[in-house]
Order: sequence, then C-alpha cells, then structure tokens
Amino acid sequence: MKIVHTSDWQIGRTFSFVDDDALGALQAERLNVIERIGMLARAQGAAHVLVAGDVYEHETPSGHTLRQPMERMRQFADISWHLIPGNHDAHTPQGVWTRLQRDNAVPANVKLHLASAPVELDSAHNAWLLPAVLQRRHTLSDLTAYMDDAPTPEGALRIGVAHGSVVGFGNEGEAQNNPIAIDRAARAGLAYLALGDWHGFNRINDRTVYAGTPEVDRFGTGGNGGGECVVVAFDGPTAPPRLSTHRTGRFTWCKFENVVLTSSADIHALESRVRAIAPEQPHTILAWLEVSGMLGVEDLALYESLIDHRLRSALACLRLSGAPSLAAGADDLDMLGTSGPVRAAAAALLEQVNAGGAEASVAQEALQRLFLLWGEVRRATP
Repeated sequence: MKIVHTSDWQIGRTFSFVDDDALGALQAERLNVIERIGMLARAQGAAHVLVAGDVYEHETPSGHTLRQPMERMRQFADISWHLIPGNHDAHTPQGVWTRLQRDNAVPANVKLHLASAPVELDSAHNAWLLPAVLQRRHTLSDLTAYMDDAPTPEGALRIGVAHGSVVGFGNEGEAQNNPIAIDRAARAGLAYLALGDWHGFNRINDRTVYAGTPEVDRFGTGGNGGGECVVVAFDGPTAPPRLSTHRTGRFTWCKFENVVLTSSADIHALESRVRAIAPEQPHTILAWLEVSGMLGVEDLALYESLIDHRLRSALACLRLSGAPSLAAGADDLDMLGTSGPVRAAAAALLEQVNAGGAEASVAQEALQRLFLLWGEVRRATP
C-alpha cells in the first residue's frame, strides 16, 4: 500500500514583497501543484493523498478561493484526498470546513476529517486513519494523545495525521502551541505519523515525518526545504515505512547573504550565479540579494543595468537589501564636464561626503544618483 503525504498548501496566501504579476503567478502555482500531486499519486500507484493541515491560508477566504482546490482535486476521481484542519484553517464555527459542507462544495473523492477518531482508510489493506483535529488556531494540549488508546481492528495499519510542532527536536519555542509528542508513533502503535506545519521536509524518526509545503513559499539560505511531497510505502503494520521524496514545486527561492561587490567581474559573477539556479527558466526564480561594497562610477552603472534592471526583469522576483556605494573621487568629476551647474553640484556633494558627519550618507546617495542619471542622459543623447 502507498500514500502520498503533503501539507501546508495555504491556498490564498499573499506575498507583500512581490508585484501584482508575480503575486498572481505564485498564487496560481499553489493551485497548479495540486494537479502535480495527483499525477504523482497516479504514477506511484498511491490511492490516497493525506493533506496534513493548512489547506487554506486564512479562515475566511472568498468563495472562489474556497472552491478552487476542491475543483482541482475533483479532477482526480480515482484518488482519495484526505484533509484535516491546520492552525491557519482550524475547524471553527462558520469556518472554511463548515462553509464547504454547507455549500455542498466537497467532491465525493475528498474526505474532510473533522473529528479526532479512527476512520477506515483502505479496507483492502486494513488501514485506518487517526486524524488529530484543531478546532482553534492554537492549543496547549497534544491532540494526538488520544491515538494511544484509539481502537482499531486487530492487525490494522494505523496511520496518524496531525498539524503541529513536535516537542524535543530544537523547536521548543514553536512547540508551546499545538505540541506533539516526539514518540507518539511508538506509543500509539502507528505505522506512520504524517505531520504538517513545518514547511520543509523533516524526518523526525522512521515513522514521524513532516512533508513540507509542495510549493516553496519563503526564502532561506542553503536551501530551505519545501517544494516536495512524500510517497510512503507500507509493507505491513509493524514494518518501517519506505519513504521517497518527489519534487513538486515550480518556483525556486534563494537568498544570497553578504554579497560584496568591488568590480565589474563581481557584478557579472553575481548575475551568472543567480541565473545558474534555473538557466532555462529564470522566470521561476525568486532571489533575495543582500548587497554591499564600493564601486566606481562605471561599475555602479553596470550594476544598475545588469542587476537592478536586466536581472530583475528576467526573474519572477528580485528582492534587494542594501546596495553598493559609489567610490567617487575628484578625478571622476571630469566625467561631468569641466564646468557647469551639474559639475558644481557634484563637487559640493563630494566635499560633503569627504567631510563626513550626519549628512554624509545623504550626500553620498545624492551623488550616486547624479552620476547614474548623468550616465543615462549621456547614453540617450545621439
């Protein structure tokens, strides 16, 4: 028997730092990934998909947003989709799950598990699902505790599904809310405990696993996980499950910290490094660059052209923190001519920069913009 384990779809999520075009693409992909999950289940011969909470980002999505994931799952009538509430979409009165039931919007192949009690999952394999159901955003009690004594038939394959924070693997701050015992699988005789809330794949032990979000939704350093689903194969109720992770995400999020630029070579290398993430699909890259350094006038213009203009236009999103500063001296003033108001303004700004003090940084930025604008005018003049 096989299942697909996923979580944290967070349909309707917004991303405040992207423009409208990128926002639309990111939100659409959180729906499109449902189809990739369904195709994965078919390809792997998994009859069931477990979604371990946070199907929705908010407790009060619009009716359109509410129905969209249901319609994507409806397309896979041969797959049973099993959903539980998470902390973002807890089973509250008049919440998303009540609305779905009231509007008769749940397809026959989608099962909403809204009570903490064993449910038969697959009669052919004597498999039973033990869901833990959040009825509020945060709780201080371990909702998986009931699984220890939850009755199932003799020899049953017991599979738990929950949304929360496992206590004792370095996340003590988060585990204060919606805690889950790290040894719950062993204490409850579970063949597998499918978890949601952690957005990257995390194997706590042989039988306790976070699948992570199937479409990455945040920046990280060195790879933050996510963008995957887990296929779980069972050989029996006591045998350790066999896990395999499968890429489902389309977008790649990368953060580059402490990027110091001092030359044109550094600028070209940075552009190449970012594009190398997905050389044939740069429009699937979201990059966050933390930039500093000192550049001459020509190199600063190159930075603005290659990074702030060309690379930004190529990527789904380019987020810049910091910027290289202009390293200008008296000799650079000759670029502005030997006299005239522009040169005079630049000379005054450079003098203020060299003098230091509270206004030096403002003068530095103004001088930088002046040189860049002068360069643009010069290039635009026939």
